[in-house]
Amino acid sequence: MLNISFEGKDLYEYEAIAVLINDQLKIDNETMTIDQKYHSIISKTIVDKNRFEGKFGQTVALTVVDKDSKIKHLIILGIGNESSLSEYQVEELGGLIYSKAKAVKAATVGFNARGRIGNFSADQVAPLVASGALLAAYRFDKYFTKQTKQEKFVITDFNIVVADTEAAYHAFEPMKAVAMAVYFARDLVSEVPNILYPESYAEQIVEKLEPLGIDIEVLGEREMRNLEMGALLGVGQGSHNESKLVVMRYNGAPSEQKPVCFVGKGVTFDTGGISIKPAPGMSDMKHDMGGSAAVVGVMKALALRSAKVNVIGIVGLVENMPGGGAQRPGDVVKTMSGQTAEVLNTDAEGRLVLCDCITYLQENFEPDCVIDLATLTGAIVVSLGYTYAGIFANDDELARKLTESSLKTNEKLWRMPLHKDYDDMIKSSVADVANLGSEKGIAGSATAAHFIGRFIKDGVKWAHLDIAGTAWDKVGKNPICPKGAVGFGVRLLNKFVLDNYESK
Repeated sequence: MLNISFEGKDLYEYEAIAVLINDQLKIDNETMTIDQKYHSIISKTIVDKNRFEGKFGQTVALTVVDKDSKIKHLIILGIGNESSLSEYQVEELGGLIYSKAKAVKAATVGFNARGRIGNFSADQVAPLVASGALLAAYRFDKYFTKQTKQEKFVITDFNIVVADTEAAYHAFEPMKAVAMAVYFARDLVSEVPNILYPESYAEQIVEKLEPLGIDIEVLGEREMRNLEMGALLGVGQGSHNESKLVVMRYNGAPSEQKPVCFVGKGVTFDTGGISIKPAPGMSDMKHDMGGSAAVVGVMKALALRSAKVNVIGIVGLVENMPGGGAQRPGDVVKTMSGQTAEVLNTDAEGRLVLCDCITYLQENFEPDCVIDLATLTGAIVVSLGYTYAGIFANDDELARKLTESSLKTNEKLWRMPLHKDYDDMIKSSVADVANLGSEKGIAGSATAAHFIGRFIKDGVKWAHLDIAGTAWDKVGKNPICPKGAVGFGVRLLNKFVLDNYESK
């Protein structure tokens, strides 16, 4: 893992040195010192607007030779209009520095954070840049056996020079906790389906979270049958891997505080069941447990940073497979709530998993609010692409708070509508509710949300986050996330808890 430090070391010890230039192309005193040492190469470079304009995220790497004939790389990074920089953009600077240093194969990186950047003091900049670099340094390469030396290359040290090193380390600790939780979520989403299945997933949760003081209970199929969780069990009945429900309890506040409750869809592999998916792209369906990974990840983040809040996390872990014992289109299942559901399409399985999880949650706890996350529908990708996750909520204040947290972390949410018309579309002629809308291809994400909403008790504040388009990054343009699993939701939910429960 990348070693982050905040020592007052000589910048010139490092193979790469990063400097920041705003869109006014002005060089501060610290950068001027570096520039003069290397014969004004920085100032000469930024004069040429064809090479550098100072736009946010623009990077140029210059190769120089120092007095000892050692090759160095000067990374010039544009920060745009300083006065408009947000907190998450300062964090992204760390990711951008990391990526450029990796591109030029610099094993060690130095950055001077002694000056103010926009509205942020050096004491704020240092830990944010460190956090961004750490998030960008994530790798999932455990199954490669023949990588070349170049492919194996990693940056070992990222040092940020700051006047108050103790304050920087103190501020970085909770950020590091969140980054480690994001790593865990990314590991889970990246893991291959023959290794990560409901039982092994539950074991990982116990192994990683129990030592942090989180109480964990794992329900198997016998316990769930006794609770009449016919919807969740129906999804997994075609697989030889037993379905699991994992309940995580974190108590960081007085017992009288009602818990914030997170629920995650954990379909470890989704073939679609009898309503089988097309073969192209089916391998991507190992990601269909991204909602559960976010819940597990945020539980780890809260425990690592000793958050002053009570939280319940519940994940339903199933594998949706075809076979002689699989659920059929046309089946009717009885949910834990007592409601019956007609299964019109076995590939609309996530809502069946979530409804029993949500019922169990409400029967056993008194939630302050319920927030579920799921890679639920392709329809949300049609609506919002890969930029936003959709949020459906029965409470305006809850929706507002989640959206504000999403903008602060750049894990963006866009509110989608709940309406009686969509609820009418999931009427069934043989059961209380159908798991698919009556009009093919119409309002798919909204009808899915309404299905889940049928299981929310009166007076319970609820939000549903459809993260199907944001859980996996196919492009790799996110400065703090390599191409692949994003761990979407961990930072968002952590910020939501921090701003609305711990700051009270």
